[in-house]
Amino acid sequence: MNHKPKLWTKDFLIVSSANFFLFLTFYVLMVTLTIYTIDHFHASQAQAGLASSIFVLGAVLVRPIAGKKIDQIGRRKMLFGSLILFLLASIGYFMVNDLFLLLIDRLIHGFAFGLATTATGTIAADIIPNERRGEGTGYFAMSTNLAMAFGPFIGLLITQHFSYSIIFYAASVFAAFALVASLFMKVPEGEKGKASSRKGFKISDYFEKSALPIAIFIGFAGFTYSSILSYLTSFAKEMNLMDAASFFFVVFAVFLLASRPFTGRMFDVKGENAVIYPALIFYAVGMVILSQSHHGITLLIAGAFIGVGYGTFQSSCQAISIKESPSNRMGLATSTFFTMYDFGIGVGPFLLGFLIPFTGFKGLFIGMSIFSFILIGIYFLVHGKKASMRKKMQPEERMSA
Repeated sequence: MNHKPKLWTKDFLIVSSANFFLFLTFYVLMVTLTIYTIDHFHASQAQAGLASSIFVLGAVLVRPIAGKKIDQIGRRKMLFGSLILFLLASIGYFMVNDLFLLLIDRLIHGFAFGLATTATGTIAADIIPNERRGEGTGYFAMSTNLAMAFGPFIGLLITQHFSYSIIFYAASVFAAFALVASLFMKVPEGEKGKASSRKGFKISDYFEKSALPIAIFIGFAGFTYSSILSYLTSFAKEMNLMDAASFFFVVFAVFLLASRPFTGRMFDVKGENAVIYPALIFYAVGMVILSQSHHGITLLIAGAFIGVGYGTFQSSCQAISIKESPSNRMGLATSTFFTMYDFGIGVGPFLLGFLIPFTGFKGLFIGMSIFSFILIGIYFLVHGKKASMRKKMQPEERMSA
């Protein structure tokens, strides 16, 4: 048996840390901005949803350009330039004194986030050995998953016990950590492809076609998950479950961490379907439990199911987007994946904000739990069917190789 190539290198740990602090800033702000906008600027639910979503809109707009230009500009330059802008935009919240300025700062912050996370994702994909693609992408995605868990926890804790300015201090400190961590990393530069220097508009210059099906799926999944990010706090307040809600994301992280060593390895050994179908079922069951939560313990059980389910299929889908794409288009594959993911996460709070007056928060989560079962069918259509056909063909392919 061959020796497995090394995964836990210094550069892999640094790029994962920088990514963690970027997403930590994003999630701390994502769960608190709607409440802050309503309290501070007396905004409506839809306006507050926009203040939350416009950040992601900025990321969505810039990601396709970042994916096309990253190897032209240079990964190192894009990473450091975007991290400096990200830090400045984090400090910018202190100077905001009306809703319009808040929206502008959120948009700029989103631009910087889109550029920086495209850079970290591309660099990580290059550092991970091919033979450990599922495992490595899973561990890198864990930096996002942990931020997804601890960001909301920190945000909710601050809103309960401190003033809003502490949220902006925290965001600025995390942004500074991401920048400082990156200074110690050796950034691998990619090839400058011919396609990237071609003149004129071509859709394939901005999106990686082979990553698009799984990216569309993750966009739908992100839409359902955005309901938790933006409206779990309001739902918990209504149901008198605020204490349990603070720990929802911690339980999410603990169960995700416990499952990660098995799921990443299973992806590489048994294939993606063996991991993604069970994860989707876990997620859908978790959403049903969440929608029916009347007690703190039920809410935390939902957090455990959603952590294992969502955290597993999100990172697995990211690995698929890289695996399906040519190695010289890793930057585009990464940006295509996150463009669709961000779009789902971003439009969710805004669109769902219009539904809440009619459905209430409980009705919203019942609707999202039904939609989470539909995700299983969407995955089957965009990738699952193809993956199972490919698995059946594998033995013959190995013989002819």
